[in-house]
Amino acid sequence: MRLILVGMEYTGKSTLCQGLMDWGHENGIHHHLDDHFSIPDCQMLKSEKDQQVMKKLPEVLKERFQRFQIAYHVRLINKYEHILLGGFHIEESIYGPKYYYPSLGRLAETTRAWEEGLPSDTILVHLTADRDVIVQRMKDDPHRYQVMPESDIEEMQEAFDLEYRRTWIKRKFVIDTSEMTPEGLLEVFLRESIPHLDTRDLLIRQAQSASSSSAKR
Repeated sequence: MRLILVGMEYTGKSTLCQGLMDWGHENGIHHHLDDHFSIPDCQMLKSEKDQQVMKKLPEVLKERFQRFQIAYHVRLINKYEHILLGGFHIEESIYGPKYYYPSLGRLAETTRAWEEGLPSDTILVHLTADRDVIVQRMKDDPHRYQVMPESDIEEMQEAFDLEYRRTWIKRKFVIDTSEMTPEGLLEVFLRESIPHLDTRDLLIRQAQSASSSSAKR
């Protein structure tokens, strides 16, 4: 599967990415994972020193770096048959001008322009959650470098909803994670994604399901 997983902070994007990685390993599928489009990048940059350096970059360099890495990952999503991209171009179109480089005023490349280069079998999953749930998750498991303040929750919900409606990606669906466990989220994804799979991925899913059924007998 070629998946782009989007949603405001604390909706379960990274949780679903990890769940799909684990599911893939269990079923002989290796997904290429890139979930490092937020600033600072906490997937590839392991030390706090490096993360602080990235956070303190001039805005013009942040914008250029983000633009270049999105262009690079458009190439990767065409290269890999099984790839998970967390946030990616849609998150950047929202978080970038708001939090990373507000003084620049606009994106150098439009969100739809990036989508012109995406494969036709790309699936977009929009994760959502109720405001009160987001607030509670912020308290229960605060991120070291939280991007979105509590005061911006409604604005971010509207922004992600709008980008989801505007996207040119044809294969897409929404999951409300408000009352879901990580295991429940993966289960719902595996079920809801079936109508959006291409022939190759559908056959893989059917073979995996048949194998699981045989193992239980």
